[in-house]
Amino acid sequence: MASLLDWSLIDGAVPAVLTFAGGAAFAVLLADGRRVWWRRIVPLALLGMVLLGLLVELVVNQLWRPFADRLPTNVTLWITVLAGGLALGVFRALPLRWPARIGIALAVVVLAVCGAADVNRFFGQFPTVGAALGGGQGKTADLSEAAKPAASTVLVPPGKALSEVWQPPADLPAQGTVSEVAIPSSAGFGARTGRVYLPPAYQASPRPKLPVLVLLSGQPGSPTDWLVGGQLSTTMDNYAAENKGLAPVVVLPDHLGSELANPLCLDSKLGNAETYLAKDVPNWVRQHLQVATEPQAWTIGGFSQGGTCALQLAVRAPEVYRNFIDLSGQREPSLGNRKDTVNAAFGGDEAAFKKVNPLDIMATAKFPKTAGLIASGNKDGEFRPQQQDVLKACRRAGMQVDWLELPGAHNWVVWRPALAQSLPWLAQHTGLTPR
Repeated sequence: MASLLDWSLIDGAVPAVLTFAGGAAFAVLLADGRRVWWRRIVPLALLGMVLLGLLVELVVNQLWRPFADRLPTNVTLWITVLAGGLALGVFRALPLRWPARIGIALAVVVLAVCGAADVNRFFGQFPTVGAALGGGQGKTADLSEAAKPAASTVLVPPGKALSEVWQPPADLPAQGTVSEVAIPSSAGFGARTGRVYLPPAYQASPRPKLPVLVLLSGQPGSPTDWLVGGQLSTTMDNYAAENKGLAPVVVLPDHLGSELANPLCLDSKLGNAETYLAKDVPNWVRQHLQVATEPQAWTIGGFSQGGTCALQLAVRAPEVYRNFIDLSGQREPSLGNRKDTVNAAFGGDEAAFKKVNPLDIMATAKFPKTAGLIASGNKDGEFRPQQQDVLKACRRAGMQVDWLELPGAHNWVVWRPALAQSLPWLAQHTGLTPR
């Protein structure tokens, strides 16, 4: 059973079988010998699929624009294929008896499953069968139990890293814990519940004061995206296993307010997301957890819109976050283009936007104490060029910034390993391990 749950949904035999099954299901829906079928119904279905694809492109990517990036062609294609398959299934089933109708319905279901699997393969949201069934999100625990204050903490002499003085107890657990938490807002930002990962070393006494990593999702998204698509618990537990139980405390706050909302990580007409991340979240962490409090021990990171946000907070709140991890972020906070962004957030006031836009700020300000890691997929044609602009701007502003490029596009195939590969960098910059 464990082996079955480990089967990959991204590459290998399972995606290949599902692709074949989808093609076979569509062939079943097409298989009708009536002349009217091929002369009228099939051409009309194909025309409807083309028109639906154009309509989705117009409404979602041109008019509505609910996401910072465009709806991928892969998703649009499967929307049209499923709609066409459903239409063909209805017309195929009408002249048939019930046993045959059930077979047609099963073909439509198979096509839908294959479509969902192919879209998942594009995004990499569920890497394995187990992840698709809700597994791999970590060992859950109530925060009041997992974060009970320790009687003493580990002292680290100046010039030493935590790993150089830390000795794990013999009974240190192999896994960290994940807790659901409500982090209140002081400025009326309607955040959803977040999550906190506490590594194995946090459960020791004396307790090491660990660095903090605040991780943000993309948009659309939620705090659990890092647990599901990012397989955060597994990544952190694996790192801890190689480092005597040490790993960052990871906080997963909600910086959006809802699945489709995009307050741009700013204080604006769209909500006070910046105050929430720069003040409320850090204050809550310091009040409820025993962690390192100096700015150099704090990192903010995220993917896509969350990566953009990480850069914003590193520039806007360097007294809180001295390090940032920007995975496939944008050149600037955006609702699609600058004009729409400025209108929605600042009522058309371009100057107000420039005052909070990282690249505009870095054009005149220097950040020699800030370190960053910027990562992108080598096939990410839209965001990789923007990331390179960000890299140049950060270096001109005096930041210590590294570049990481992985094979893949704008998806979890890049972000999941990027987080794992960034952990040694983070550990060195936050005092967890020596440089």
